[in-house]
Amino acid sequence: MIFICNVVVAQDFRGPDESPMDMAYYPDNFAHDRKPGDNAVIRVIYSRPKKNGREIFGKLVPYDKVWRTGANEATEIKFYQDVEFGGKKLKAGTYSLFTIPGKKEWTIILNSDLDYWGAYSYNDKNDVLRMSVPAMELNSTVENFTIQFENKGDKEGIMNLAWDKTVVKVPFKL
Repeated sequence: MIFICNVVVAQDFRGPDESPMDMAYYPDNFAHDRKPGDNAVIRVIYSRPKKNGREIFGKLVPYDKVWRTGANEATEIKFYQDVEFGGKKLKAGTYSLFTIPGKKEWTIILNSDLDYWGAYSYNDKNDVLRMSVPAMELNSTVENFTIQFENKGDKEGIMNLAWDKTVVKVPFKL
């Protein structure tokens, strides 16, 4: 006698995150002028919250307080080689990217702590680099928080952080 039994188990899967994870590369992996052998020099992994009609800086993201620079997990930035970031020398490695938004300027922070949620466990004793950059007003609204790199010539670039009507630009050199 042979018995055949099929058991169906319902599995609950969570839905997609409200703030999806994304990556930004320098050089841009999707750039039309990218050549074979152009290996990544910088990679940022971050989540992209939406504006959704909310007042962002000064309200949802308070001024003068440490921000995870995105949503969900702390944003991570990996440098595949030593660079000059915001005018300061930085060793290759992976760091958490935090910011302290202000009305006129932001503090950019690279921290050695990795793999945690938000900025709740942020410890300034583990900061590897801090710098200030001006905050600039955009003419149009950026709905989703965005990190993009722009090439400024041979071995130079800018990391742009933009959301709502604000952008900050962090220069770097290879």
